[in-house]
Amino acid sequence: MSFFHLRRAGKNRYINIILERGMRLHTESLPHQRLRGPGLSGGRRSCRKAENPPAFFAPLPLCVTRYVSVFKAAVKNELQKGKAAWKTMGPAKVDVPSPKDFLQKRSKPPKLPLSDKKTSKNDIRKPPVPLRSDHPIMGIQSGKNFINTNAADVIMGVAKKPKPIYVDRRTGDKHGLELSGLVPKYINKKDYGIIPEYICKRNEEVKKVQEEYDNYVQTKLKKAAMKRLSDEERDAVLQGLKKNWEEVHKEFQSLSVFIDSLPKKIRKQRLEAEMKQLEHDISVIEKHEVIYIANK
Repeated sequence: MSFFHLRRAGKNRYINIILERGMRLHTESLPHQRLRGPGLSGGRRSCRKAENPPAFFAPLPLCVTRYVSVFKAAVKNELQKGKAAWKTMGPAKVDVPSPKDFLQKRSKPPKLPLSDKKTSKNDIRKPPVPLRSDHPIMGIQSGKNFINTNAADVIMGVAKKPKPIYVDRRTGDKHGLELSGLVPKYINKKDYGIIPEYICKRNEEVKKVQEEYDNYVQTKLKKAAMKRLSDEERDAVLQGLKKNWEEVHKEFQSLSVFIDSLPKKIRKQRLEAEMKQLEHDISVIEKHEVIYIANK
């Protein structure tokens, strides 16, 4: 059912209720109404019953049957389809505790099992002081000659080499010789002065790329370079121009002596322009023996 149908049904019902209530109030209050007429003396009040009520207050026929949409059930099902109990939060899925198992102190935190390992603070202490009754072992003597042993170790031992130093001042300012750079260190290596392999590889790659670029540039220059016209081609072009000039000149000689129309005048001007251009080209080629042709 649409909103318009619901509003219309509610409006009709509201009007019917108002009409019923008005008619009931009118029929109850009208017979007992006290009327004051002009013929009554002294302004006395009289009570009369209305035998015929006005037609305005006649009861209207009530609308017993009202419109009910055939889609009411479908709309109701559609509205209830997306609704469900506890859909947002969901029902509680925890066990309800019994009254006997009430909350006690320290009942929630888990109780850790007791450790079987025994520790004591006395383990890290030093050994105790000997007692008065304890006596050390006395009378032990060794036959080792420590003097001879030490002398033999000194004689057979390798002498300690002094650290190489250099003095740069007369007052005896000493520094280490190894890190000073005065002693040749790197020139004695086998690979001293040899270019590393990665640098050689890099140089080859750079050289290869440079060669490719140079070839590309040379190709572009050759395509854009001017071409020199050979002697045979120069003679052929020159003979062709002279032949064209002779043909145009022959056509020019065949014109009439008297030019009396506009087409004749235009034709004469065109032939003169062609002959002039051919003469200019012939003079340029004859003047220059070496001719270059630019590529477009």
